[in-house]
Amino acid sequence: MKQTSTKPSFSPADRLSLVSEYYFSRKLKEIARRNANGEDIISLAIGSPDMPPSKATIQTLCEQAQRDDVHGYQPTIGIPELRRAMSRWYKRWYDVDLNPDTEIQPLIGSKEGILHVTLALCNPGDEVLVPNPGYPTYTSLSRLLGQKVTYYDLKASSGWQPDFEALEQTDLSHVKLMWTNYTHMPTGSPATAETYRRLVQFAQRHGIIIVNDNPYSFILNQKPLSILQIEGAKDCCIEFNSMSKSHNMPGWRVGLLASNPEFISWIVKVKSNIDSGTFRPLQLAATQAYDNSPEWHHEANVVTYQSRRQLAEQIMATLGCTFDPAQVGMFLWGRIPDHYHNAEELTERVLNEAHVFITPGFIFGSNGERYVRISLCAKPDKLKEALQRIITTNIK
Repeated sequence: MKQTSTKPSFSPADRLSLVSEYYFSRKLKEIARRNANGEDIISLAIGSPDMPPSKATIQTLCEQAQRDDVHGYQPTIGIPELRRAMSRWYKRWYDVDLNPDTEIQPLIGSKEGILHVTLALCNPGDEVLVPNPGYPTYTSLSRLLGQKVTYYDLKASSGWQPDFEALEQTDLSHVKLMWTNYTHMPTGSPATAETYRRLVQFAQRHGIIIVNDNPYSFILNQKPLSILQIEGAKDCCIEFNSMSKSHNMPGWRVGLLASNPEFISWIVKVKSNIDSGTFRPLQLAATQAYDNSPEWHHEANVVTYQSRRQLAEQIMATLGCTFDPAQVGMFLWGRIPDHYHNAEELTERVLNEAHVFITPGFIFGSNGERYVRISLCAKPDKLKEALQRIITTNIK
């Protein structure tokens, strides 16, 4: 007797109902499909530096990768050479002393760090404070791991800095972590010593751990700041830093977190159960990159982006958007004209009529609904072409 097979039915974990596919993951598939059909869409959406790392960085990777003795598993805590380079870098640029053995943990990028910190410090049901607008991963990973997300408002009227009076009136009794991000993404609001000082005091007063995500501090910025410059910050703060932006190494996936030895030890306990360390030649190349000269940083992180920023400002003005010229970082954030219902109405029109992809601000939170973001990670000729397309299609 012939048996009929029944296709089994499966369902995903319940936690997947709490998140959606990352906006850029979904949208970039659409852009790739349309480009494959011959549309030639210019992307001004993603903050992925298009310039290479320093020549010495690439040379170190090539030389080390050809050795016979570098291809084995590496320690979770990173090689000593890399941790010492990270410590030197913090001292040179931020004047912050970090013990390379106990106060630094290399990461496979900051997004990994968000996962590890949350797993190490938060129980399901703990509350976390997330900026609105802010990096979407703070929200999505917290929800996947069972935390309650409470948003705190950042507004243009206060320079996109935290409203500490409003925070003090919030029920903080179940808050474990507060995510901050200065230089701020997406708004470009710069870090200030006063904001960092008030954040540390807020953390001390309420027993909350501040996690400051700091990958943009070098971009269009002559004086990088760190929250760890504030007295007492190590006791209650963790700071992420990434080589993706400041060293033109987004695909290399090298970052760090810095804090006190106890927090570091808890995070290492999580990380050691998840990954098996980074390829040794890559760590040695990153070590070389951390010793890049001030001249390299000025050229890569200031001069390169200054000319691009001018073109992005022309695009914003052509679209009828207004922006704060004091913003820094890798993007330009602008408010859309009043006649548009929301930002996506404008960005979809720019995409479909001018074949230019820019980011609608709603993906960063409700306070971004009337804003768009332009990435500076495109060659000047592409920015000029995008500007001309928008002028030609008369989008305003």
